[in-house]
Amino acid sequence: MIKGYMYILECSDGSYYTGSTKDLELRFSQHNSGTGANYTAKRLPVKLLYYEAYSRIDDAFYREKQIQGWSRKKKEALMSGAVDLIPILAKKIFRKDE
Repeated sequence: MIKGYMYILECSDGSYYTGSTKDLELRFSQHNSGTGANYTAKRLPVKLLYYEAYSRIDDAFYREKQIQGWSRKKKEALMSGAVDLIPILAKKIFRKDE
């Protein structure tokens, strides 16, 4: 039984918002009505790009916090299914002048 979701929205300005919820349809509706979060309320409308379902809400919340710290490219790799790129994108690339 599904008890929670981690989701990624695309805002009208092209930015991504990552969240977690027990009711994905309700939460998406709240975001698009401007009552979901301050961040998304200022960037309407939003589109649901990706979600993962979990049997425990705390697992969805943990995954939300993990992904919130990811770069845009890393999130895009996850959403496109290119999970093999995620470890590569997690590594910092140093330039010679650094």
